[in-house]
Amino acid sequence: MKNDIISQYVERVFAFSLNHTFSYEEAEELSQEILTTVLKELPKLRKEESFEFFLWAVAKNVTKTFKRKMGKQRAMFTYDIPEEVVYKDDDYTLLEEQYSELRRSVAMLSKQYREIIILHYYDNLTVKQISEKLCIPEGTITWRLSEARRKLTKECNEMNETALRPKTMHINIHGSGNYNGTTIPFPTVYIDDALSQNILCYCNEEAHSIEELSKYCGVPAYYIEDRVDNLVKRNAVIEQTKGKYRTDFVVWSDKYGIYLEENAEKALLPMMDKLFYALKKIADEAKNINFYRGGKSEDDLFYLYGVQAFNYLRSAYCKMPRVEIKPKYDGYRWAYIGSIETGAHPRIGLSVNCCGNYGTNGGYSHDVYCHFGNIRYRPIMTDNMINACVDIVLHGKSDDTESAAEAIQNGYIKREENGSLVVTVPLFKKEQRDEFFALAEKHLFPLGEEYAQYVDSLLAGYKKLFPKHLQDEADFFTRHLFFSLYAVLINYWQKNGKIKMPSEDFHCDLLRNFD
Repeated sequence: MKNDIISQYVERVFAFSLNHTFSYEEAEELSQEILTTVLKELPKLRKEESFEFFLWAVAKNVTKTFKRKMGKQRAMFTYDIPEEVVYKDDDYTLLEEQYSELRRSVAMLSKQYREIIILHYYDNLTVKQISEKLCIPEGTITWRLSEARRKLTKECNEMNETALRPKTMHINIHGSGNYNGTTIPFPTVYIDDALSQNILCYCNEEAHSIEELSKYCGVPAYYIEDRVDNLVKRNAVIEQTKGKYRTDFVVWSDKYGIYLEENAEKALLPMMDKLFYALKKIADEAKNINFYRGGKSEDDLFYLYGVQAFNYLRSAYCKMPRVEIKPKYDGYRWAYIGSIETGAHPRIGLSVNCCGNYGTNGGYSHDVYCHFGNIRYRPIMTDNMINACVDIVLHGKSDDTESAAEAIQNGYIKREENGSLVVTVPLFKKEQRDEFFALAEKHLFPLGEEYAQYVDSLLAGYKKLFPKHLQDEADFFTRHLFFSLYAVLINYWQKNGKIKMPSEDFHCDLLRNFD
C-alpha cells in the first residue's frame, strides 16, 4: 500500500474535521491526529480498494477520542463575560482594487456568489481563507469570484463610503447550555461575521429598515435581508415595528462605565468603613469553619469571603426581581451579550463564571470570580475536572487519571514532592457554606437595609441606561450590579491600605456543594 494515497484525502479529512470541531485550530489538530493514525495503521490494510472505508472508520474513532480529550463541559454558566474585552477601532484597510470593486457590487447575484463576495470584500478574507471556511476548493472560489466580478454591473453610489469600514462587536452569551461545537455549535458562531456585527451595532440604539441598514453598511439590500433573516432566526434581532429591526440583547458601551465612574464610589462612601469591619469580623470567625482551604492564606481568603458575603447580601436585600432567562431557539436558557466599549471607561467588574455537574460525590460547582481587585482571571473547570478535584479532596485520590492530569496541567491540582496530589481550589460542603452564610447574616443583617437604601438610587439610574425593550435584561444586570459593587469597596480599601493586595498566584475561585 503506497502512503501517497493519503495525500489525495487531506482536504476531505480537514473538511470532515471542521464539521466535528469548534474552531479551525481544533480542526487542524484533529486532522493531524486522523492522518497520523491512518499512516500508522496503513500497513495492516490488505486491499487498496478498501482504503476509503478504512480511512473514515479511523476518522470516526479518532474523533471520539479527541472529543473526550477536549473534555467539553455539560453545563456552562457565565455572567457579565465581556468585562476585559474592549472594542478597538482597527485601521481596517482594503486594497484600492478591492475597495472600488466592492462599491460596484449592486447587481443581483445568485446565492452561490453572495457569500464569497461578502467574505472577500467585507470580511477581507483571502481565497484560501474562504476555501477553508466554506470547505470549497480554492480553484472553485477563484472562478466564482471572477464570475461575480463580471456580473457586477451597477454602481453603488448611494452607499456610504465610511460604512465600508465595519464596526467590531465582541459577542458572547450568559446563561446555560450544552455545546460541543459539532452537533450543537456555540450560539455566537451563527452571528459573528462582520456584516452581522455591523447590523447589530447600527440597530443597538434604534430600529432601522433594510434600506437604511443597506446604506449604513455599504452593502446591497439583499445581503442585508439574508443576514437579518438569520439574526431573527437566531434570536439576536427583533422586528420592533413593521419593517424596522432592533438588536434584542444588551450591548455594553462606554455610557455604562461613565455612569458608574461618576456615581458608584460616591454612593457607597457612607458605608465603606461599616462594611469593612463587618467583613473583617466574618473573616475572623470563618477561621473556625472546618472547610478545605486549598492552601490559600487568610489574607487571600478575605477576598473570597467578601464575595460570598455579598452573595448573601444580594439575596436578602436586593429589590430587583430575579429574572429567569427565556429559552432560545435551541431550547437552552441563555442570552447574547455584546460589547463595543473602547476601554477608556471600564464598567465595574466582578464577573462570575460557573460550571456545575452531578458527579460521584453529588452536585458540585466550580465558581470563578474575577475582574476586580487585581484578581487574575482563571478559566472554569470542565465537569470531569470538577469530579476529579472533589474526589481528591474528599477521598485522597481520583480514578479518572485523564481528567486529573488535565487539572494538573491547568493548575487546579499540583503534585507534591512526595507524589501526592493537592487541589489548589477551596471547597465548601453544603453544611460549611450554610455555616458561612449564618456568619454573613449575623454581621451584615444590621447593615443590609442601610446599604440597600444607599444603592437604590444608583441602581435606578443604571437601569435607565438600558433600552426600553430590554427591561428583563436591565433587571438581570442591575441585580448583578448590586453584587458587583463589592468590587468598588475592594478597590477603595486597597487604595487606602486597609487590605493587602492579593498574592500573585491567587485566584478567587471555589468548589461548592449545591445538593
